[in-house]
Amino acid sequence: MNNKILSNLFKKGSQFLETKYPIMGGAMTWLSERNLVSAISNAGGFGVIAAGSMSKTALEIEIDETRKKTLKPFGVNLILLHPDIEDLIDSCVLKKVNAVVFAGGFPKKSQIQKLKSSGIKTLCFATTNTIAQKMISNGVDGLILEGNEAGGHIGPVSINVLVQEILPNVRSVPVFVAGGIGRGELFLKFLELGAAGCQIGTRLVCSHESIAHENFKDIFIKSEARNCKISVKLDDRLPVIPVRAIQNNATQIFIEEQKKVINQLDNNKVTLSEAQLKIEHFWAGSLREAVINGDIENGSLMAGQSVSLVKKKQKVKEIFDEILGQAERQIVVEMESKNE
Repeated sequence: MNNKILSNLFKKGSQFLETKYPIMGGAMTWLSERNLVSAISNAGGFGVIAAGSMSKTALEIEIDETRKKTLKPFGVNLILLHPDIEDLIDSCVLKKVNAVVFAGGFPKKSQIQKLKSSGIKTLCFATTNTIAQKMISNGVDGLILEGNEAGGHIGPVSINVLVQEILPNVRSVPVFVAGGIGRGELFLKFLELGAAGCQIGTRLVCSHESIAHENFKDIFIKSEARNCKISVKLDDRLPVIPVRAIQNNATQIFIEEQKKVINQLDNNKVTLSEAQLKIEHFWAGSLREAVINGDIENGSLMAGQSVSLVKKKQKVKEIFDEILGQAERQIVVEMESKNE
């Protein structure tokens, strides 16, 4: 990358992540493990382990195995709904990861401070300016704005709206944008608007370093943006976080699973929090069937709308080079336009 304009736009995010490029890997359950995470970091980005429902021991092993594959910085994504969340935070402190990305809720001040006091950066997601300012006041080091164009668990608002609402009001911490980013031209525009960097997930699923089953990769390459639908919530009592995935039999299976959990809720067999955990475990298991076992008919096919930009299997470095090249060419086009 020789473009000085792009280098300047990268400076804030790259310095924060301690990486060559301000590109974070989206934490994808079963996929964001040692192989893909290390490949992202080795290619100049910031890999993030998806801890998901891992135990403390499993997470520590994954961190150690990732370190065997890269000397570059990487982080861990922690789901705040995890029953052993404090233990997982302790594991991140013990293993001295570079950053923790909190998801599935909003971290407590004490959780943020425990990590910060050990020199670990903290990031969390924000869906409104009020939440963003609250998290900053709680001490979080960085924010991620994830639009509902993204794959997997998503928020309710488009990234284009989030950027307009939050980005102009946040200058004290770096803000990374996510959701539907598949080309360098859009990445560039967000940087020009003040974003520190981006988070990419769907574009990396079909990388050679990804452990996804070939069936899973093939369905990504064949799919279009319109094939990625948001899951339906049947009962407002059940705080189910919407999931975006390529439609298949799992869509209907999820509806039946909700009915079963709602029935258990009605009969006081589970609490609300237990009901939500059951739904989360359903998604984790369903996703594994597709990602690891290759059951693309009945397993969950979590994917963002940028899936239509996934055209072939590539190395992570090739994907980064492609995105960066597009951003550089767009800068040249803009410069030439100004000089006409």
